[in-house]
Amino acid sequence: MLKPQGRRGEVAAELHSDFPERFAQRTRLFALAPSGARRELELEDFWPHKGRMVLKFRGVDSIDQAQALAGCEIQIPEEERAPLEAGAAYVSDLVGCELVDAGRNCLVGTVEDVVFGAGEAPLLSVRAGGRELMVPFAQEFLRRVDLERKRIEMVLPEGLLELDQPKADGEKN
Repeated sequence: MLKPQGRRGEVAAELHSDFPERFAQRTRLFALAPSGARRELELEDFWPHKGRMVLKFRGVDSIDQAQALAGCEIQIPEEERAPLEAGAAYVSDLVGCELVDAGRNCLVGTVEDVVFGAGEAPLLSVRAGGRELMVPFAQEFLRRVDLERKRIEMVLPEGLLELDQPKADGEKN
């Protein structure tokens, strides 16, 4: 959730769901704070507004109460998730997967997050040793997603893994 929206406790949220209409049937949601704290919420109402979704929760009736939800991720219980079409995956299923560059047959790192809004394809935030790599989760690079084995195989473009690496001594910008 991004920020308060209105004066009665509404919250503007970025939507990462292909099923916004399911809010009508699903009123029990959870807010996961950046600190890791989880809070159960009851969805009272929702509506689209300027490319975002506005959410109104029961008992959240002021700007200050809505502000306390800013930065939280809204989640639904796993058993209540909508089935996905073949080839699609939930963000929570991708986090923790090993990313393998099948073209070079090497382990790249572990997916820590999925970032939306940086282009057409979401970006996998991958921890590779002490570095964070942003890898486009684009169909053209994807070879296989094995959620059971927590493994994503991609053929990455030449030079992608070298982006943002520190320069060697004596190397010019």
